[in-house]
Amino acid sequence: MNDLLKMLDLTPQQIIEILNLADQLKYEQKNGIPHPHLKGKTLAMIFQKSSTRTRVSFEVGMYQLGGHPLVLNANELQMGRGEPIRDTARVLSRYVDGIMIRTFAQQDVEDLAHYATVPVINGLTDFSHPCQVLADLMTIREYKGKFDGLKMCYIGDGNNMANSLIVGCLKVGMRVSVATPENYKPHPDVLAFAQNYDTFELTTSPQQAAQGADVVITDVWASMGQEKEQAERAKAFAGYQVNSEIMSLAKPDAIVQHCLPAHRGEEITDEVFEAHANEIFDEAENRLHAQKAVLVKLLK
Repeated sequence: MNDLLKMLDLTPQQIIEILNLADQLKYEQKNGIPHPHLKGKTLAMIFQKSSTRTRVSFEVGMYQLGGHPLVLNANELQMGRGEPIRDTARVLSRYVDGIMIRTFAQQDVEDLAHYATVPVINGLTDFSHPCQVLADLMTIREYKGKFDGLKMCYIGDGNNMANSLIVGCLKVGMRVSVATPENYKPHPDVLAFAQNYDTFELTTSPQQAAQGADVVITDVWASMGQEKEQAERAKAFAGYQVNSEIMSLAKPDAIVQHCLPAHRGEEITDEVFEAHANEIFDEAENRLHAQKAVLVKLLK
């Protein structure tokens, strides 16, 4: 593993190795055991999209690993004035040990990795959110103790979260059922991948997807950059809310995950969110531990 660009690039074994290391690093942190694996290492963090969890978790993670993070907002870089991403990649590679980027186009991440001579990490694109899904998988295993035989239900937009969850959950042996409106399906590349699994189901019925689920996951209906579509999407996603009715169809001990921020009253009710808040905020915390594992794997 030289970079982390999308879940499609990871083998099942690599996913499990990252999760195992994340568990170890979490245990060490909780018990005050130092782990300065990246002492003297530097990570450039490029933000073309604003962030709470990605920025704080990567910055804190690098500090806890003994390294140094540099936060670079796109409007502060020459990229914001027209410098090609390939030139930025080649310049940063002379200064830092790794690059994390949070941006819009997946191709920007792929180009950055192609021209960089240091590891590149996808902190989020419109196509993929691998760091979040690694944290989700870590949380699922913490609560359920396994992946085999579990059913993951995703309800909502076929966005970067849906794309990454489908790939990640199928690769670790889970059954996957995804409910999206007809015009908001996951990416064709992801659906082509999922066709290789008889454990995958795509439906327009949230009720069908939720039936017997061990894990119920949702995300906002309008992601960053889609704010102008908010009203149109609210109509399209009416009926795709994770609420008490949906949860009654899942298993009694089903857990709920949400990558945050949540728009309560839209994709999830306040009642369901609060009933599963511990799981959701454990998931948010695990961004830190999963990303630290990625950083150690790539930069050490």
